Amino acid sequence: MSNRSLIALIAAVVLAVVAWNCFYIVSQTERAVLLQFGRVVQADVQPGLHVKVPYVNQVRKFDARLMTLDAPTQRFLTLEKKAVMVDAYAKWRVKDAERFYTATSGLKQIADERLSRRLESGLRDQFGKRTLHEVVSGERDALMADITASLNRMANKELGIEVIDVRVKAIDLPKEVNRSVFDRMSTEREREAREHRAKGNELAEGIRADADRQRRVLLAEAYREAEETRGDGDAQAAAIYAKAYSQDADFYAFNRSLQAYRESFSNKSDVLVLDPKNEFFRFLDKSKP
Repeated sequence: MSNRSLIALIAAVVLAVVAWNCFYIVSQTERAVLLQFGRVVQADVQPGLHVKVPYVNQVRKFDARLMTLDAPTQRFLTLEKKAVMVDAYAKWRVKDAERFYTATSGLKQIADERLSRRLESGLRDQFGKRTLHEVVSGERDALMADITASLNRMANKELGIEVIDVRVKAIDLPKEVNRSVFDRMSTEREREAREHRAKGNELAEGIRADADRQRRVLLAEAYREAEETRGDGDAQAAAIYAKAYSQDADFYAFNRSLQAYRESFSNKSDVLVLDPKNEFFRFLDKSKP
């Protein structure tokens, strides 16, 4: 290969390298700034193909997609000075590429650290204005909206980023408070259980007393009806006896004596010691030949 051909080849390679370094591409998911000797000369470069001066200009690209900041669990005090453990996160993205680069050197880690401190401060301020009930249920949406708005104003001004949303993932009581709350709730549940058992026993006693009263009433009513029936039977029997006696007094006396004989001599082991001339034997004496 001649010297001229070698020089031409080297020149072609150099031109190719220079040409390659003259162009850069910004994708749809990126934001970029163009630097000249470390100073921003073009902010917020739009997506597409662009030209730069090699070794004079540098391009810094940033991810323009939605980012998530998971803040560490923090302990805050509510309005009534009750401690709560809060786990929150924030969604953000780069809005002003130049300001973002100036504030963070284009590093997401630095942006997360500064945003995390601001988020902690905002949560502490908002929780300190509300009661435990309000932050747990009553005003959580309002609390999130206030924190998002205040954090977005700060982040946009200082970091060039937009805070889309702030959410609280969990609100818990500290472990030592959890134990005391559990003990208090357990004691309360035991007290309620004792009250329910006492009321149940009282109700059961009332039911048993009412059942006993009804049983006594029913037994008394049955006894009264039985006595009335027995009395009616005795009256009817007496009427029958009286009628029989009035029709034939001798036969009635004879029949009653036979009944007395049967009842007296039904048991062979019984012994009667009577005077033979006793009135009891008058019908037996008459039966002798």
